[in-house]
Order: sequence, then structure tokens, then C-alpha cells
Amino acid sequence: MEPRRDRVQDRILPAVLTALGVTFLAAGLLTWTVPVEAGPPPSVPDDGAIVSAPPESLEPAITLPPLGSAPPSSGDPTLQTPEPLVVEPDPDRVATRVRVKALDINLPVIRGNDDYPLCNVAMYIRQLSQPGNGGATYLYAHARPGMFEPLLRTRASQQLGMIAEVWTNDDLKFLYRIIEVRRHQTSLDGPRKVKRDELWLQTSEGPRGTVGKTQVRAKLLSVERSAHGPANPTPKPVNCE
Repeated sequence: MEPRRDRVQDRILPAVLTALGVTFLAAGLLTWTVPVEAGPPPSVPDDGAIVSAPPESLEPAITLPPLGSAPPSSGDPTLQTPEPLVVEPDPDRVATRVRVKALDINLPVIRGNDDYPLCNVAMYIRQLSQPGNGGATYLYAHARPGMFEPLLRTRASQQLGMIAEVWTNDDLKFLYRIIEVRRHQTSLDGPRKVKRDELWLQTSEGPRGTVGKTQVRAKLLSVERSAHGPANPTPKPVNCE
């Protein structure tokens, strides 16, 4: 009976303690919890619960030529400014890959499940938004090597300004800049309130049953087209229980 009791503690207690993660959907009342983590207790390198970039650093650094100056020569491709890609909302668009190159994170993304999260992939919370649809895209993965462990091990101040990339099934790549790292979070109130395109990454801060999570928030910078192969890697999830 003890293993069954441990299993109940692992799954039910976090759900109760993270009751703020409950969201009301048009189809009815759906209860879901922030995923938890297996393995040895990781250390959290920051003392503060939330570390944010200063407001003046949130906008992309773009320098425009003075009014009336001659346009750059079209012969130099490095001086040409590409046309911004306008992306319309698409209910069929889903995230398929996430990368934070500076942290060696590069994972296929699959739909989240209602059970213990899988390994070797990141998963999206389907009750929130998807890239380009005007809300928070929320991806989570275990704090394990080759997964989202660097989000936990790296100091929050070092993550600010890093670029995160998310590819989608319709061959688009969304670029985001990390603007905030939140430690010891126990609800999804932040991403649920977002009314613009943002990326939120989540990983755990301790062994299974640990309630507090690390959330990394990133602001959308731009969108570009991608080749089909890089945008749609073949996921190979495994059960890591």
C-alpha cells in the first residue's frame, strides 16, 4: 500500500496546492496542474523570486538613419532590411520545436498530457495560446540534462536578454527575448493574463511533489519563415517515471 500512497501524494497534493492553476474554459470547468519533476533536488541559484529586465531594455535596439539621408546601397545585403512577416492567427498552428541556443536547449515540442510529463521533449499547455495567436505560449519540460535544466541552473540575471526560438507546424519561426525569470511560482496567473504574443518556459525546482516552479518569460521580437524539416523535428518522447 505504501507505493500507492506515495503516488497519491506525488500527484494529488501538488494539484491541491496549485489550485490557482485552475482555469475556466468555454467548454466547461477544467482542472489542471503545473507539471512536476522527477530526480534529485536541483539547486536554485537565485535569492530573488522574480528577476526582470529594466523597461528600457525590453524593446529591440534598432537604429534608423537620419531623416533625409540616402538609403543604403542595395548592393550590400548586410544593409538591407527584410520585410517584416505579418502572421495571422491560426487555430491549427502549434509549437513543434523550442531552442535557447545560449543555454544548449533544443527540443521537439508536443501536446501536453494529463499525466506525468514525458522526457526528451518539451510539452505545451493546450489550454493557453500558440505562437501568433495573441496570448502566452506555455512550454514545460523536466529540469534534466538535455531538457530545461539550464533554466534552473543558470542565474536569472544571466538569462535576461537571451533569445528563445519556437518553430511551428506551419513552417514559421518565432523569435523571443527573455525579459523575466520567476522562481518559486505556484500558479499560472501570469501567463493567463497575457493579451499579446509571449513565450513562457517552465521547469521544476525539486523532486516530484515540489510545488514551486521556475517560469521564464519572453517577449516576441519577430517572425520568419523556416524550412519544413527544421520546423518539424521528429519527437521521440519516453516515459521517465
